[in-house]
Amino acid sequence: MPFQDLPARLADVQAAIERARQRGGRGQTVTVIAVTKTHGAEAPAAAWRAGLRDVGENRVQEAVAKMAQVEAPLRWHLIGHLQRNKVKQLEGFHLVHSMDSARLADAVSEYGTARGRPLDVLMQVNVSGEGTKGGYAPADVEREAERIRGLGGVLVRGVMTMAPFDAEEGTLRRVFADARRCGELLRAAGHPATELSMGMSGDYEIAVEEGATLVRLGTILFGARPA
Repeated sequence: MPFQDLPARLADVQAAIERARQRGGRGQTVTVIAVTKTHGAEAPAAAWRAGLRDVGENRVQEAVAKMAQVEAPLRWHLIGHLQRNKVKQLEGFHLVHSMDSARLADAVSEYGTARGRPLDVLMQVNVSGEGTKGGYAPADVEREAERIRGLGGVLVRGVMTMAPFDAEEGTLRRVFADARRCGELLRAAGHPATELSMGMSGDYEIAVEEGATLVRLGTILFGARPA
């Protein structure tokens, strides 16, 4: 059976998350999102058997294909970039982490309005300012938060960010703390923005200490991704 060691890996991760909550954190509940991108449908199936209920995919089409193959009632998260022409394929997703621009916010809201039910999303914020990453600049969050209040087809549930790869701890903490402050701006503008999606296999413990409620873990759970 594939991923036989997943339960043990997950137990180690959950113990590390609890220790991080004790060291820092803000009394938050932390949900592990098992990142199954590039793995076959056996990965989300194994996640379910191990007790996980949330899985993350980078691409809409790859996720939709797996949804059709996995019978378990998982909550599917879109954690990768979303093209505007793919918004009509979002029906099966529990949460979209990557609303990264005003134009995409408008497109998602239009779809949510058309289907008669808003989509739950996170605002992706590019705290580090890296050109290779998408997302709103922190300086734009407050203004955009006010604008999105007028969009009836989208509910902003919080913030998502990605820290620079292999960054030093001080940089990680700054990025995660700034993302947390962006969430505070969203809540001040009236959004139900209680979720903070940040932290991956290499930095999730620091992310939890800084307030993460959703951690996106792939390699640490499933091993190296297929080439």
